[in-house]
Amino acid sequence: MCGIYLDYQSAMPVDTRVLEFAERYLTKEFGNPSALHSVGLAAKSAVEEARRKVAELINAPDPSNIIFTGSATEANNLAIRGTAQRNAAKGKKVLASAIEHISVINAMKDLQKGGFQLTLVPVDSAGIIDLAVLENQLSKDTTVTSVMYANSEIGTIEPIKEISQMVHDKGMFLHVDAVAAQGRIPIDVQKDGIDLLTISSNDMYGPQGAGALYVNPKVKLQPTLLGGGQEKGLRPSTENLFAIAGMGEAARLAKLEMDQESDRLRPIRDSLIKEILKIDEAYLTGHTTIRLPHHASFRFSRIEGESILLTMDAMFNIQVSTGSACSSRTLEPSHVLLAIGLKHEQAHGSMVTTLGKYNNQGEISVIAKAVSQTVQRLRALSPL
Repeated sequence: MCGIYLDYQSAMPVDTRVLEFAERYLTKEFGNPSALHSVGLAAKSAVEEARRKVAELINAPDPSNIIFTGSATEANNLAIRGTAQRNAAKGKKVLASAIEHISVINAMKDLQKGGFQLTLVPVDSAGIIDLAVLENQLSKDTTVTSVMYANSEIGTIEPIKEISQMVHDKGMFLHVDAVAAQGRIPIDVQKDGIDLLTISSNDMYGPQGAGALYVNPKVKLQPTLLGGGQEKGLRPSTENLFAIAGMGEAARLAKLEMDQESDRLRPIRDSLIKEILKIDEAYLTGHTTIRLPHHASFRFSRIEGESILLTMDAMFNIQVSTGSACSSRTLEPSHVLLAIGLKHEQAHGSMVTTLGKYNNQGEISVIAKAVSQTVQRLRALSPL
């Protein structure tokens, strides 16, 4: 790993224990789970074991409720498009919070082309959804409502139980993108009243190339891909055996170690926030307390987030983010930061830091000094 890595929200290294567990599915136990011979049956068994481990992480009532996909983006599309299109006869309204991941928002915008009505529900300055507006917008025609468990750019955790109650009182199904929260805080799809839930392998130290969608049995989906009968016909294509097996083991370790690791990271996060806010015109984004235990996000006046990222990387070998890795290359202001009320010029000055298992308290002074020097240097160069 290079320098001090503070971008765990966009990519995590594969846990060495996960790699050791799953690497045999690349070379020795490489069978196709659809094959009926012994090698194929062993592969099928590995997929079902992974399904059980993922189900246990989120307390799904049955492993069969888990559908493996190739990514969280694919799982979001299957949840949104699959639910809306299959249940279009019951209603053609879809809702989402204004700070959802772009794969949720774009999937819903695409549904608009087919006659669906999309409403984006606003959030407050801390990123918490406006429950009064949500309740007012929900109706019996609202097929699917999507609200993320926590936001990857600002770290704010949403009141999912209250949202679920509203959705089920007035609408139909609730989808939750839990990629930012999984393995960080406890998630229980039964207690939380979640109908569809998206998680990702790489966001809990598993291999890239695997995601999963929890589907409550009462929800009927239309496939977004057509092919064979894999994953109940909802995700046809030969399973990525290595990634799925690795995801299962990563889920097992996340459930086992989550509380201890979050307790370790929380004081490191708090120290980082305290030190960064000593910088002139530095501001915390997201909720001050209702936030993910590993997440600290900031904005700085009169400088650009991309310049912060590149300077920190080139001069100090510290890797940070300036928003979602899935949309930061557009160089447009983050829709999340605009949704919490920041002006365009304020939203451009974003720096997101996310901690992981290789960070420690001793790094804080180094990081804070590097950020301070970066901000001073960029402000001296800025025409603003």
